[in-house]
Amino acid sequence: MTTRPAGLRERKKQATREALREAALRLALEQGPDHVRVEDIAEAAGVSPRTYNNYFSSREQAIVAAVTAEREARVASAIAARPAEDRLADAVIEAILAQYTDPGERHREALLLITTHPALREAFLGGTEAISKPLAAAIAERLGAADEFAAPVLAASVAAALRVALEKWLEPTAGTPATAGFVVVSGSLPELLRAALAPLVPAFDAAEEESPQHPGHQ
Repeated sequence: MTTRPAGLRERKKQATREALREAALRLALEQGPDHVRVEDIAEAAGVSPRTYNNYFSSREQAIVAAVTAEREARVASAIAARPAEDRLADAVIEAILAQYTDPGERHREALLLITTHPALREAFLGGTEAISKPLAAAIAERLGAADEFAAPVLAASVAAALRVALEKWLEPTAGTPATAGFVVVSGSLPELLRAALAPLVPAFDAAEEESPQHPGHQ
């Protein structure tokens, strides 16, 4: 009897979160991030500032969330959807590349805003930790292992590698205009991600070899 009300509450919360992040992005694009107040975002989304604070801790977090929302879940889903015989390291790396290098046409202007605004860049980088929990669950599902440390440690390592790659990608380049950061989205970012994740491949392979689901253990 409690399933439907709980489901309805969750849908309402999700709708509120979406309204806030979309309002935050729209106002930031219209007025510039520095001119947007939390009160403005809340009013545009039809909620109180107090409600806003239940979802986001800053305006930057809300603006960035409009681009990154649900990305972590999509990475986990992409890994789960890969055939069981696929190498785990390949599944993880390809899922990361797919979700972090193609923002979609709708978010290209937003990504330009993020890459050229210091506070938004920090919020963007800070969001990498959010991938750890869903990624750990996806890795554990693939490994089917009793080892309680392998999946969370691997997932945390991926999050750290992801942040390193994004920090390198967002480094200002001397002598280039501010908008140059936007161009690298389709260029060097995939290479940076692959390079940052490459040191983790042996660890993924070792964990997979130790997995009870590995052919060598059957």
